[in-house]
Amino acid sequence: MIKLRGASYQLYRRVPRRFASIESRKFVWLSLHTDSPSVARAKADGAWAQLVEAWEARLAGDTADADQRLKAVKELAAVRGFRYLDARKVADLPGEEFLRRVEAVPLRDGVPDRMEAAALLGGAQVAGVTVSKALEQYWSLAADKTLGKSDDQLRRWRNPRIKAVRDFIDVVGDKPLHQITPDDMLDFRQWLYERIEGGLSANAANKDLIHLGDVLKTVNRMKRLGLDLPVSGLSFKEGEARPRPPFSVGWITDKLLAPGALDGLNGEARAVVLAMVNTGARPSELAALTPECIRLDVDVPHISIEAVGRQLKTVNAKRVIPLLGVSLEALREFPEGFPRYRGSSATLSGTVNKYLHGNSLLETDQHSLYGLRHSFEDRLLAGGVDERIRRDLFGHALKRERYGAGASLTHLRDVIQPIAL
Repeated sequence: MIKLRGASYQLYRRVPRRFASIESRKFVWLSLHTDSPSVARAKADGAWAQLVEAWEARLAGDTADADQRLKAVKELAAVRGFRYLDARKVADLPGEEFLRRVEAVPLRDGVPDRMEAAALLGGAQVAGVTVSKALEQYWSLAADKTLGKSDDQLRRWRNPRIKAVRDFIDVVGDKPLHQITPDDMLDFRQWLYERIEGGLSANAANKDLIHLGDVLKTVNRMKRLGLDLPVSGLSFKEGEARPRPPFSVGWITDKLLAPGALDGLNGEARAVVLAMVNTGARPSELAALTPECIRLDVDVPHISIEAVGRQLKTVNAKRVIPLLGVSLEALREFPEGFPRYRGSSATLSGTVNKYLHGNSLLETDQHSLYGLRHSFEDRLLAGGVDERIRRDLFGHALKRERYGAGASLTHLRDVIQPIAL
């Protein structure tokens, strides 16, 4: 019912039964701020809907779950025409804006409504967002970072973050985010330092700090918690990076390609090793090859590194590589690719490296399967191959603007032919 009271019309309606716990009165008056009957009728339904939204938000906030309560007060603030801010930011508002929020808080029996005050003046508590809860929320908040990743890539992306959070909780405890102190972070850093003394690399320790910080900062930012998290300035100074050494040509020809040397490997793993010799492709790139990416019945047999069911490491990683020598023979044996390892390139590398180590096929203790990629580049360099072509073959960025389409497949084949094994 709409009635004229004083200088403006008011909406008079019964409070729905489900809101009895919020409003003790059976009916409410809602001012429509107009003395025009037609304007009042036009505004009536919208005003009532807004009031019901506010009641719904208040009911949702009547919960012990801090995260749900925070969501409720944000919705209530929006219904009232404000953006939710925490109490510190509300206190820093210009006087007129601060006063507008204060005056918007309704009174109940002369006392400011607690829920409305929390929504408009920033009184919501966020204590329920613990470190473990933050990790749960992180997966959906950071979903954009996983677009295009294969199941294997997604697993390898998730696991280091799970490990970093688990280690932090083991050292510091599953604390609410707002209770994490600089001392907590220093305790975690000290724990990592002790592991460095035990043989962990500084780079690995820094990755733990980076992954933990990423989880906490993402949740803090996306949930708009407004916390000042002490997660910066903790990294360790890294020593000189040890490059993965290349296999020498003599070692490849006399050891790895010796008759029967790789017979103890399963067929797919053996073929990947041979495919790397003359392509320099990453093990993960070869493992992910699908039948349509292996092109053998063409003038220049080649493989095409594409984002098929997975995410490429960089934008430059998309490329084609001619097949020659033992690499061509290997792909002819497996023209459908390597389904055994398509979903787990880490298993592939582990299998091959374990076999090479166990059969004295590693040139030094620092060598690994990846050394075949470095060997291919060294052979191209020794053969005087242009830098642009080398970078295109390896999927590396060019240190200048890229002009033209680059070398043709025929040209690439002719460049590789003299150094192919």
